[in-house]
This record gives sequence, structure tokens and C-alpha cells, in this order.
Amino acid sequence: MKTAVVFPGQGAQSVGMLSDLAATNPAVGEYFSRASAVLGYDLWQVVSAGPEDKLNDTAVTQPAMLVAGYACYASLKAQLPDWQPSYFAGHSLGEYTALVAAEALSLEQAVALVAKRGSLMQQAVAPGAGAMAAVLGLTDEQVEQACLSAAQGAVVSAVNYNSPGQVVIAGETAAVERAMAQASELGAKRVVPLAVSVPSHCALMKPAADELAKAIAAADWQMPRIPVLHNVNTQASTSIVDLQAALVAQLYQPVQWVKTIEYLAADGVTQLVECGPGKVLAGLNRRIDKNMAVASIYDSATLANTVNAIKDN
Repeated sequence: MKTAVVFPGQGAQSVGMLSDLAATNPAVGEYFSRASAVLGYDLWQVVSAGPEDKLNDTAVTQPAMLVAGYACYASLKAQLPDWQPSYFAGHSLGEYTALVAAEALSLEQAVALVAKRGSLMQQAVAPGAGAMAAVLGLTDEQVEQACLSAAQGAVVSAVNYNSPGQVVIAGETAAVERAMAQASELGAKRVVPLAVSVPSHCALMKPAADELAKAIAAADWQMPRIPVLHNVNTQASTSIVDLQAALVAQLYQPVQWVKTIEYLAADGVTQLVECGPGKVLAGLNRRIDKNMAVASIYDSATLANTVNAIKDN
């Protein structure tokens, strides 16, 4: 049976995440210690005790979520050393976690890279100048039309195609607010502003992407040992140059999550394992492909359940 391992991005973090898993798997703390040595502060202390506003600072959230996702996957591999998935994928930031799991980049280099990514994203847009919102109950085309009508020369676009009927938009605050109103007029079931400080995956991130490209190019990359599907094109790169270009483009282009899952299903993947805090991707997957079995790993109980599910198949 083909299995894909997927990793969540920002938004799933919470103070105290992975505390149960760390209590039974000492390696979890070791991964955070390695990250802390790179960052120059105690990342596990922030994750386990907060304060929440510091954990939610995007330059802190990104390395925290990367290490958390990787620690969940490494805990799984420790119990199933001979098992390996057919694919990796990650939602937004989670794509970097997937690349670490696929041994394309060391944990330390990835931590430095995503901390840089978070800082550049924060610097690209002044506080309050950008916004994001989730639109529920419209087709992709309707959401795109709402953005087009609302733009009026400003930036607003569909940026996360999360599941059928759930699309996230991002851009300049006033344009996002106009698009939200347009979406409501088109019959959206709900339009929910998101509590974020950075409008990810839209054209406002292009200056950050240009700077991030330098850091990506400077890292020591290897070709992934297992295919990693990119957010921008739902394909696995065949060269390091293409891999780097996909990561740069990811910062200012949409996350094609629905198409990613559809690609996996078409290639015979029947089981999805989400590694990281929460069950966000598992929830999305139930709306994308109901036939694909889903498991999540975020504590000792879900780890044990997932190990058993893989063994049974």
C-alpha cells in the first residue's frame, strides 16, 4: 500500500504542543536542542511555556513548526525503521519539513532557512497593511472572480486551495476586505478573516522571495531520497535547481493542496499520515478524497495508533 507523509504549516502551533510526545520520546527534545543552537534561544522553552505571542511571531513559528513536524516523523521512523513512505508533501512551511524528512537538507540548515523566511515575510509588509481570509462555500472560480473584482489596482488573490469549497485569499487589507464582501454577495457560506500578521503566498511576498532566493541558493542541498511534491506545481523536482526555484516561487504563489492530494490519489496512494501538531491536513483530506485513509501523529497515543495502522497494512 502506498503511503504519503504530509506536514502542516503555520496556524497549527500552540503552547504546549508535543509535550506528551516529548515525555515518552527523548529524541524530541534533542531535535529542539539542535534547533536552539542554530537560533540562539531556547526554542523548546517557547514551545512548551510560551508566551503565546512569541510563539506566534512568524520568525519563531516557522522553525517551531518545522522541528515539531520532523520530530513526529522521526518518532514514527524510530519505531518502523524499515518502513518508508512513497511521497512527502507539506502545506506551505510544511514543504520545508518534508524536504528535511526526505534528507534533501539538514535539520539545522532548514531551521536557519525558515527563520530567515519568517523574518523576510514579516519585513515585506508593514503591520496592518496585509490580511488573509478564508472563503467557504464557493467554487475556486467564484473566489478568483471576487478577488479580480475587488482588486481595483491593489493586490488580492486566492492563495491556498485547501479543499473543495475552502479557499484562502490574501493581499492588501482594503482589497481583501472588498473581496470578502464580494464573496459574501456571491453566496459564500462563511467568510472568515484570519488572525495572521503576514499575507502569505501573494504578490506582496515577491520582495521577500527575491531575498530568500539567496539563502536558498547558499544552503547545502541534496536530491530528496523520496519524492517531495511542491506546493506550486504538485510535482517532484528532478534537479536541485528546480527544487530551489519551486521554494522561491512558493512564497508568492498559491498553495495547490487539492491538486497535491489528487496527484497522490491518482498515483495509487491510499494512506495519508500527517506529522505535526493538530489535525488540519487530515480534516482537509476528508473533504478532498474520502477514500484515502488518514492518520495523524502529534502525541504518544496517535503515534502508537499510526504505527499499528501501518503494520496492519
